[in-house]
Amino acid sequence: MKKKVMSTIMTSLLALSMVLAGCSSSQTTQQPTDQGTQNQPAPPAAEPAKSGPKQLIYGRGGDSVGLDPIAQTDGESFKVTENIMETLVKYKDDNTEVVPALAESWEVSDDGLTYTFKLRQGIKFHDGTDFNAEAVKYNFDRWMDKNHPEHNKEGFEYYNDMFGGYLGDENHVIKSVEAVDASTVKFTLNRPLAPFIQNIGMSCFAIASPTALKEKGPEKFNEEPVGTGPYIFKEWKRNDTITLEKNPNYWVSGLPKIDKLVFKVIPENSARLTALISGEIDVMDGLNPDDVNTVESNADLQLILRPSMNLGYVGFNVEKKPLDNPKVREALAHAINKPAIIEAFFAGLGQPAVNPMPPSIWGHNNDIKDREFNLDKAKQLLTEAGYPNGFKIQFWAMPVPRPYMPDGVKIAEAIQQDLKKIGVEAEIVTMEWATYLEKTKNGEQEMFMLGWTGDNGDPDNFLATLLDKNNIGGNNRPRWANEEAHQLLMKAQSATTKEEREKLYLQVQEIIFKEVPMVPLAHSTPALAAKKGVLNYKPHPTGSESLENVDIE
Repeated sequence: MKKKVMSTIMTSLLALSMVLAGCSSSQTTQQPTDQGTQNQPAPPAAEPAKSGPKQLIYGRGGDSVGLDPIAQTDGESFKVTENIMETLVKYKDDNTEVVPALAESWEVSDDGLTYTFKLRQGIKFHDGTDFNAEAVKYNFDRWMDKNHPEHNKEGFEYYNDMFGGYLGDENHVIKSVEAVDASTVKFTLNRPLAPFIQNIGMSCFAIASPTALKEKGPEKFNEEPVGTGPYIFKEWKRNDTITLEKNPNYWVSGLPKIDKLVFKVIPENSARLTALISGEIDVMDGLNPDDVNTVESNADLQLILRPSMNLGYVGFNVEKKPLDNPKVREALAHAINKPAIIEAFFAGLGQPAVNPMPPSIWGHNNDIKDREFNLDKAKQLLTEAGYPNGFKIQFWAMPVPRPYMPDGVKIAEAIQQDLKKIGVEAEIVTMEWATYLEKTKNGEQEMFMLGWTGDNGDPDNFLATLLDKNNIGGNNRPRWANEEAHQLLMKAQSATTKEEREKLYLQVQEIIFKEVPMVPLAHSTPALAAKKGVLNYKPHPTGSESLENVDIE
């Protein structure tokens, strides 16, 4: 027997408090909303002041790593692919409440093992081929089956993290995907997964054209993606620009508003602001917190604040000495002056982090009190660990500004100075962003800097994604393998109530705090800026948004 109920995930971003749907086996069947309804125009925006083709240039700090979303983990890639490809479900414009997208409704069995989606009909991929149930099945089969002809040889990091590995693996979640008919697709699971619906709304699980994948192959598709979204890929000049053009056959009538989107790389935050002021670009992200007043005092600009759902952290590769010693990791934690870093680099738009998930996510453990900045305590712990005179270590610093880390190198330099006071000589290492991500995934780093912007508003997307032992070689960059935490995380994924899940996540955070695989550094409120004539820009807490509703005067 199947139940149809309405999803009630209510979010209050003004309070920065994310309350997600409970995880009982009775799930919501979504009905189309005004924004997601086929052939229904969005509410009219202010009339633009000029006619003719409209172009919006988006200035950003780094290039995309790739444009096949399932093969990426970086925000710069999703920032672009969110406009080209679409998921079965999506999140509301300003929170992580799930609403219909390519699927117009769904049903969930009482035991939580079967999900049946009704797909919108009449939608075409950019290459003119049909979006249908077979296309959905093809994509999921490609992701989960290592023997699939279009499965990447290095795998798909996000799929592995969110669905317990791949077909045949002990913890793999999805048993099968069946195209019941052209507009119906059924997922059968090996075990219940509480955040299943939340997960498939993530940007990485967007549906690609099977025909394009077969014709181009995964490597070429990663450079020339084909989806169903509001914009069509046109050109990529590496480390410079990515150009998208309006999809004239987009399934939502009246959208998109802009004829051409250009994502332009300008590495320095200050140079990006100069480009905005001069009119070279229309929107910029990565606004230096210190430049907020400059934007607010300029009548031609507008300040845009992204709701906070992120984490910047200093990580320790626990497989390498001396970081395999918990006392060493705790000593380093006491030597990192979080309040000073927040004050110096976040200009009122950040708060010290205690746990590896932000307070805006339900299940955050508010009872854990952070370690104080205490150099004497740090020295004592190093002595107890057998390093009374300290040691030398490499400290990898992020080369690009990210929402959770406005200036990785400068923050690393500040930490370096404090570590020197306890006898730890940290050599700062940096490199090109894609290389940085690849090498940290492979475990080549010692002490390092990274961060995370939540994908779906669920605790699992922080705690399990970043620190479960199954995700070593993926997003678990500290390579921390704690069996007790793993068992609790697996129980939380299968738990049937939100209350049960929350209790388990509180315990996991206690273990993480004790073991110190990372030092949670900051949660930020990322700042963007735009020309006054940019209309309807709604920044999403996940860090990437589709721009189909954005207009420009």
